[in-house]
Amino acid sequence: MPLPTDENRLALAKEVVQAFDDLHGVFPGHRPAHAKGILTSGTFTPTAEAAGLSIAPHFQSPTPVFVRFSNFAGVPMAADNKPDEGSPRGCAVRFQLGAHQHTDIVAHSTDGFPVRTAQEFVEFLKAVTASGPGVPHPTPIEQFLGSHPKALAFIQTPKPIPTSYARESYFSVSAFKFINAAGGEQFVRYRILPEAGNDYLNEEAAAAKGANFLMEELPSRIASGPANLQVWVQLAESGDITDDAQEPWPADRKVVLLGTISLTKVVDANDTEGLRIIFDPIPRVAGIEPSADPLLQPRADVYVLSGKRRRAHHGL
Repeated sequence: MPLPTDENRLALAKEVVQAFDDLHGVFPGHRPAHAKGILTSGTFTPTAEAAGLSIAPHFQSPTPVFVRFSNFAGVPMAADNKPDEGSPRGCAVRFQLGAHQHTDIVAHSTDGFPVRTAQEFVEFLKAVTASGPGVPHPTPIEQFLGSHPKALAFIQTPKPIPTSYARESYFSVSAFKFINAAGGEQFVRYRILPEAGNDYLNEEAAAAKGANFLMEELPSRIASGPANLQVWVQLAESGDITDDAQEPWPADRKVVLLGTISLTKVVDANDTEGLRIIFDPIPRVAGIEPSADPLLQPRADVYVLSGKRRRAHHGL
């Protein structure tokens, strides 16, 4: 993916990356957020229901995938057992459709997002950075959360530490539009759920774990058999808001199983193909279109900008 040529888009992407750099520091060769992660590979097998919802090629037949699990912080040594460094966890899925052809799902472990726009996200990150020890109250982040109640609700949402990346649930930030063979359209939101069910640690059990326990547990799990994740979508109904990541749909909306991801291998951290991956929040595939969520394009631009910086460090 090329960098945006629009000056305003590029400036905003640079501002987001700089805000993360100011918050976490710069770690060459790593992402400015979700720096610590582990890449796995396997196969996605779709259900018949998936093909009925969208003509997307990966919903028609089994497709090889890469799945990267990660901690939130832009710090490669972030501790797996500390909520403020790990949550929300990330899960990014790349469906390998052919040579240089792919589409992705980018999800995290808290359903929703703290802000509606990238500009607000920059304000949020800057407020966090400016609210270190010794800053008088109300701190900048306290002021921001006081004027952004949905951001406060996101921050206050419980974020327990899972026993495994493969025992956590993940949610797409934005909605997408599926298009089927008859031209029918359906807005959806992804949910990636562990086939084995959710499993979390209490505070005492988490404190007793090592700083890399999630990174160590997943290879051991996969070595003993596939780790399976189910890909679901929640279906919007008439009147549901599709362009605001802060607005969840009612819990009673129908959900449909699209298929199962079976992870069978951990990809070496120095694998060239793995190092080159730049996940894309915009689907760019027939049968799936982005919604009008204002976060989508800026997120894609940020991923390209930071990804090219990371590639350059690795000489790729």
